[in-house]
Amino acid sequence: MDQHTIDTELTDAAELLDAASSGHLAYTAKDGTPRVVLVGIYWTGEQFVISTAATAPKVAALQAHPTVALAVDAGGTPDQARALSVRGRVDVRIVDGVVDEYLAAARKSMDAEAAAQFEQNCRDLYDRMARIAITPTWARYYDFGAGRVPKFLQDLAERGGQ
Repeated sequence: MDQHTIDTELTDAAELLDAASSGHLAYTAKDGTPRVVLVGIYWTGEQFVISTAATAPKVAALQAHPTVALAVDAGGTPDQARALSVRGRVDVRIVDGVVDEYLAAARKSMDAEAAAQFEQNCRDLYDRMARIAITPTWARYYDFGAGRVPKFLQDLAERGGQ
């Protein structure tokens, strides 16, 4: 997928990304088997940033197998359903203290008082964190209520006359 198409898909998903603070990360574990885990995410406008303890098992797995997929979704009904699927490569860096984007992601879903308490708890807990940055190499945004659906569903609906 070319960079222009990736950028367009991510721009179209801006409202979803502004609101989202979590997603599902798919990666290959060190034993070669697939994993999908719920993660906090922060979109910088260029990369998705995920943070975790430097000692988390996924850190070593991602360093060994840096190709991943990420799914971000929202909506409680079919008409509200929106989803962004991303494929990319990760860059893992161990940083001292708490990753800034980790706190920024948390602030999306907390009021100021809760966010301040969360930040203090994180600073007390983490002396180091892994900053996992995903650079998208492929992206597709779907908005089911607006009719922006996967092509195979469009084809099926057209064949069915809907």
